[in-house]
Amino acid sequence: MDTPRYTDLVQSLPANVPFVGPEEQERARGAPFAARLGANENIFGPSPSAIAAMRAEADNVWKYGDPSSHDLRIALAKAMNVAAESILVGEGIDGLLGNLVRLLIGPGDAVVTSDGAYPTFNYHVAGFGGALHKVPYREDHEDLGALIARAQDVDAKLIYLANPDNPMGSWHSGADIVAALDHLPEGCLLLLDEAYVEFAPEGTAAPVAGDDPRVIRMRTFSKAYGMAGARIGYAIGAPDLIRNFDKIRNHFGMSRMAQVGALAAFRDVEWLADIQAKVAVARNTIARIAAENGLAALPSATNFVAVDCGRDGDFARAVLAALVARGVFVRMPFVAPQDRCIRISCGRPEDMEVLARALPEALAEARG
Repeated sequence: MDTPRYTDLVQSLPANVPFVGPEEQERARGAPFAARLGANENIFGPSPSAIAAMRAEADNVWKYGDPSSHDLRIALAKAMNVAAESILVGEGIDGLLGNLVRLLIGPGDAVVTSDGAYPTFNYHVAGFGGALHKVPYREDHEDLGALIARAQDVDAKLIYLANPDNPMGSWHSGADIVAALDHLPEGCLLLLDEAYVEFAPEGTAAPVAGDDPRVIRMRTFSKAYGMAGARIGYAIGAPDLIRNFDKIRNHFGMSRMAQVGALAAFRDVEWLADIQAKVAVARNTIARIAAENGLAALPSATNFVAVDCGRDGDFARAVLAALVARGVFVRMPFVAPQDRCIRISCGRPEDMEVLARALPEALAEARG
């Protein structure tokens, strides 16, 4: 035998990376990016309190992290007015997604998502043999009614909805989401990805009870709190569901520094407010730059803006490639008609200046 005995499922899967990282792209192009505006990172950075807490904890890095993330979980539960038993801390939303799919989805089990929504979720479903059923966006919004209807048709065990949405930046009101829960098919769980909810208008977060068994919400410290490299997120769900994660999760997956950093960041409400204000300014700046170049920025409730390039996906890909060649890292939706857009993360004034210089050149090159 010259290879390990892979499972039939693994042998059937293509080698797949949902996103090619900017570092890999920098190595390929032989130069760093002048503006890193593609990964929806919080370029403004984390709270100084979080940095100080992580530095202070560095002396204890020889210890494993608290497997229950007790202090952070208690703080989150108090702020969200839910029981601590309804909170689970994990390795970012991506890690939580993988564990949820592992918990619920076996080979052939039906899962519903939007065509063009967050591909890492699809990656996990494929990895456990689930059957993905996709519905199109409607007017650049994930179509919650269509998602639920498809779930009813295929007896889905899980529906994925991001609110606000990535990659389009659109959003639904929390009240509309709560009303839609009454139409969920029996035994189907709504996975509500709220990674960007701190940037969204008031009323976007769904007012779901912490013990509602129909829904699990996921949030992160990667976006508004500026800690993407720490890989820390959390889920809010019914205690029985949260308890079942203990059967499969990596109990020592969260480092001590990530836990104390996230707790300090969460407590620094003034820093969060400052970040929200800076992101709002940057969104307006991106919209202005787009308009100056004859493009339209879509309304956004996130820390990025989808910019409609006005033609088809091939043209948008040409614009993206020309921006990357000029040192501006951006990304774009994968599926038509959303792929007529490029997606630009909010950045500092100096990042926006780089974008403003590069975009007209990139458009001229793409128009050829």
